[in-house]
Amino acid sequence: MKTKSRVLASVLALGLSVTTLAACSSNNNDNGSNNAGGASNAGNAAGAKDTITALLPPVSPTYQENFDQMAKDFNAKYPNLTLKIEPASWEDMTQKLDTQVNAGSPPDIAFIGSDGISKYVQQGMLMDIKDAATPDMISDFDTAPFEYMKNGAGIYGFPAYMEAHALGGNKEFLEKAGIDYKNVQKNGWTYDEFREAIKKGVVKEGNKTSRYGFVFATAGVASKDYLGVLVKGAGMPNAFTTDNKYAYTSKNYLEVLKDIRQLIDDGSMPKELSSVDAGKRWNMFLTGQTMITGKGLATFENSANKNNEKIDANDGSAVKGSIKTDYIVLPVPSFAGQPPVTTVAVDGYVTFRGKKEPSAEHKANVVKAAYFLASGKVAATTNNDLFVANITKSGKTAAEGMTTNRNPDNVAAVGVLLSHAAPARPDIPVELGAKAIKLEDEVIVPKLQALLAGEISPEDMYDAVKKAAIDTFGEDGVVKE
Repeated sequence: MKTKSRVLASVLALGLSVTTLAACSSNNNDNGSNNAGGASNAGNAAGAKDTITALLPPVSPTYQENFDQMAKDFNAKYPNLTLKIEPASWEDMTQKLDTQVNAGSPPDIAFIGSDGISKYVQQGMLMDIKDAATPDMISDFDTAPFEYMKNGAGIYGFPAYMEAHALGGNKEFLEKAGIDYKNVQKNGWTYDEFREAIKKGVVKEGNKTSRYGFVFATAGVASKDYLGVLVKGAGMPNAFTTDNKYAYTSKNYLEVLKDIRQLIDDGSMPKELSSVDAGKRWNMFLTGQTMITGKGLATFENSANKNNEKIDANDGSAVKGSIKTDYIVLPVPSFAGQPPVTTVAVDGYVTFRGKKEPSAEHKANVVKAAYFLASGKVAATTNNDLFVANITKSGKTAAEGMTTNRNPDNVAAVGVLLSHAAPARPDIPVELGAKAIKLEDEVIVPKLQALLAGEISPEDMYDAVKKAAIDTFGEDGVVKE
């Protein structure tokens, strides 16, 4: 969850008390071996005691509450193995992981977005498990999400879910604005259609806007999300074309930048959008200050339902000033006449190694732990809490007795979104992927913040990204139109 994603359920993590553990401690077992951060466990016989470390954020609303039970269940299944979990918040997950990686002693397993795999592969700190993952493990997963855990010929962990990045609407407000949301769920909408729709959702009281048509989190951990989600539907499903040319020098990229600025200038989005983080975005939605919110994740329907229950119970624990809300899944609009493409978050349990090559026994144990977390009861419980579909056969079986109160229209809408999912690109060379991440962090994110704040024009940002891309990938390594 930067989740990549990787910001899945980030707002639900606010206020969670996190106890920090030592991520890479020694394994003080009977044979005195030390497997800190996946270091060599040479000398361990089959069945010898071993400890697997995992750095895990609040993947779902109740995920971290289950850590003790997860560890107990894993030890019951593998009596010689100990699963030692270090909790992290979404806000400090990347910093914690990078600190440990830079020290050469990362956890054996970390929950991250698949889009971060190339970065750590380039640093030589990921553990390729293609020779340790059994055929039964691999065949348990749906093919599409599993492909996201690959880079080149390597396999670097197991996926937890394939989550569609969508928008979320307030049913009452959509209906008042005359928006046929069921048709939009089935057939999508263009940017022009979306622009006109969110204008209808704006409510003003004098010169003050009391409700916006659309709000998207663009600050903090969500700073990469807005543009990354939108450009998928503008003919750029990935940062690289199929012949590995950097795509964001396309004229369509400029069109998306113009549209981003236009929605603010229309008054459909707040002028202060660049300061809206994930928590504020969700608060604005629950308190009726916006008709549509983004990034919309399936778990938000569950969160809205629970807040509605708190309002009904009048127990004072609901979000202050919130109103009852029927959450509606909506697609992201498409741009420049391009077909819809859904951004998907395939986050999962990525396997790391230390400076030393891990022993075959320790590697196999790490794979057992990663698979345990990504499948069966653990996966079913987590995904049910998130309102996302299970992507393993074992998870689907375990979920059969679990109940959920999802809106069937939303279930169908997510199905449509996933049918347009951007394909995995394990063929992109590691060095290109790492360079693209660096360009995003150093150029795109700060320039986008300036664009949202009205400090630069779309053209200014486009020119800056284009120059940086040519400097990074060369004249022949970028799209020319």
